Amino acid sequence: MDIKVYAKVCARPVRNPRVRETLRTVAGLVVEVRGLRKRYGEVTAVDCLDLGIRQGEVFAILGPNGAGKSTTVEILQGHRSRDGGTVSVLGVVPASADRRRRSRVGTVWQDESAPAELTVCGTVTHFARHYPGPRDCEHVIALADLEQKAGPLIKELSGGRRRRLDVALGVIGSPELLLVDEPTTGFAPGPADGSGS
Repeated sequence: MDIKVYAKVCARPVRNPRVRETLRTVAGLVVEVRGLRKRYGEVTAVDCLDLGIRQGEVFAILGPNGAGKSTTVEILQGHRSRDGGTVSVLGVVPASADRRRRSRVGTVWQDESAPAELTVCGTVTHFARHYPGPRDCEHVIALADLEQKAGPLIKELSGGRRRRLDVALGVIGSPELLLVDEPTTGFAPGPADGSGS
């Protein structure tokens, strides 16, 4: 397998659902993956991936292009089906999670998710309406260092500022878990300074 997982791998899950949920709570697991497989025709994108992520842990999956990183994130989010193995995110199988449970997971996608013809403020406000307990829009815009760019259309922003907006959209719903696909794409190495990112 080409994916490198940087975290401790947890023991095999217990079969009894009540015992398993108790152990998950005690261990603080927010993500539990066992034997995850995904194929696209003859190509195996993810082959027998095991991982466990605990509450409060910063976790990275590293690998070259085509190693299955984005596929794994999409499966954890519930946007892509798996061909084998088990997946639990915040105690729920992502593919069968309802809207309320999915709102507990925020995602910052590799590709821009904001519509170019809206403003930063309008976009953050629009996305906030889709969550049961969103963060304050102005606070999130400030966290993303976009206060000075809240009014212009998104298409007028630099690539770095668009990436900051993607992060704002990922956290607007007050997620318990944040998934970030290709976290360094489009980010400048320093803070925004008005001259670029």
